Amino acid sequence: MRDQVNMQSQRGNIRAVSLLSGGLDSSTLLSLALSKGYKVVALSFDYGQRHKKELRSATRVAKHYGVEHKIMKIDLRAIGGSALTDDMAVPDTPLKDIGNKIPITYVPARNTILLSMALGLAEVTDASKIFIGANALDYSGYPDCRPEYFRSINKTFSLATKKTVEGGHIEVEAPLLKYSKADIVKLAIKLGTPLELTWSCYMGGKKACGVCESCKLRLKGFMEAGSEDPLEYETLPAFYREYLRSRAQSRSPSKK
Repeated sequence: MRDQVNMQSQRGNIRAVSLLSGGLDSSTLLSLALSKGYKVVALSFDYGQRHKKELRSATRVAKHYGVEHKIMKIDLRAIGGSALTDDMAVPDTPLKDIGNKIPITYVPARNTILLSMALGLAEVTDASKIFIGANALDYSGYPDCRPEYFRSINKTFSLATKKTVEGGHIEVEAPLLKYSKADIVKLAIKLGTPLELTWSCYMGGKKACGVCESCKLRLKGFMEAGSEDPLEYETLPAFYREYLRSRAQSRSPSKK
């Protein structure tokens, strides 16, 4: 499978920067960009997040595909204001309430800051695309994951670099923006994305917590896709436990 999906000897030579957090969405996006023949530089950020486990996952995913991988270090802890960069508790939000309001896990201006760094790298590497795995359906309600945000930032970026002012092109694309988590899981499986290497949890334990919003949305996606998450969890939410129980019953031979 790796020989089939390792696209670094690409069909085309269109360069792209693909943001890679190490999670489900960004890893699936990297798979998608490579499948379309882009010559990709994977870009991750050590921005002061609570743990570095997602960066280790990003490194493993990039190595799996044999792509160039850059990790930029910036300090968003200096800004604070988020449970992902500050000493705040990560909430246990019921699944039905996720996305109803902007949660405390929102990192102020994160996508704008990270995409600006990606823009600089895109200009230097002559990339015409910046891919980001943002999602606006099954998501936590972050304002910088909405379609109108990306329309606006593309307008700004078209005015922001020497390359674009001189007639070149750099565009931010979020191909998974209108995908449900189930759609993303199905796409990941179709593309052979190494889901066992990914990490979506906001915590940095040996196992995913199963309590944070990111874990719940991920598990919801696997459930609705009719598949099982290969990761181990400290705690499984009730909806996923019931799904696994029903799945196991449907697979077991009927008793006579």
